[in-house]
Amino acid sequence: MIEKLLIIGCGNMGGAMLAGWLAAGLPPERFSVLDPGMETIPEGVALYRDAGEVPGTHDAVMLGFKPQQLGMLGPGLQELTADRTVCSLLAGITLAQLASAFPQGAAHVRVMPNLAARINKSPVILAESGLDAEARAATFALFDTLGSAVWLEDEARFDLVTALAGSGPGFVYRFIDALAGAAVDLGLDEPTAAKLALATVEGASALAAGADVGPAALADRVASPGGMTREGLDVLDEGSALRRLLSATLRATADKGAELSRGT
Repeated sequence: MIEKLLIIGCGNMGGAMLAGWLAAGLPPERFSVLDPGMETIPEGVALYRDAGEVPGTHDAVMLGFKPQQLGMLGPGLQELTADRTVCSLLAGITLAQLASAFPQGAAHVRVMPNLAARINKSPVILAESGLDAEARAATFALFDTLGSAVWLEDEARFDLVTALAGSGPGFVYRFIDALAGAAVDLGLDEPTAAKLALATVEGASALAAGADVGPAALADRVASPGGMTREGLDVLDEGSALRRLLSATLRATADKGAELSRGT
């Protein structure tokens, strides 16, 4: 088991993960944070402003700063990462790059959740190098607490799954906003449109999660032949317009991950 995790850089994502672990009942004493800019910290979690203050009792670290900062911050973190499992939230940074930046790390793990980790509803994509079977199981158990963890054996697909599962909530939020905005454009008042759009997506998502068929079949169940819903679906389906738009969205997002990797 990962007994003590040091989070280095605890921004939006790291903070959401920390909140999720605590909400799941994990003891706050298992976590510490190294972040010079963090203003508040959950009770029981140790906060350090400088690497020299960290007592070194952790057995794993999680990197939560920006990927562009790896070259600048990495050299100063060698002592904190030596002989520990190095987990990384750094988008685009490969296992080989992690091993190069932290050669004394016992193992290296790429981790990609999304902000739903805060409510323990996040997919968590994992890829690793150097873990034995016991450590692999312990790492999986820790991150699975945040929702549903999945090992990705083909690291070449990591940027793509990051685009889907990591960046995906941003695209869903944009869709909710666009759905409400479209109703406003057609004459509905903004508060009502926003409330109905959010409730519609929330209910549809919950139903899809527990359904015995896929989303495509659910859409067909909503749409009776010659009815209102079918008329709208025909607009989305014409020329695979929605799918082509989302393919372009995921491609651009995944390509950005590759660009971040090349830029470090």
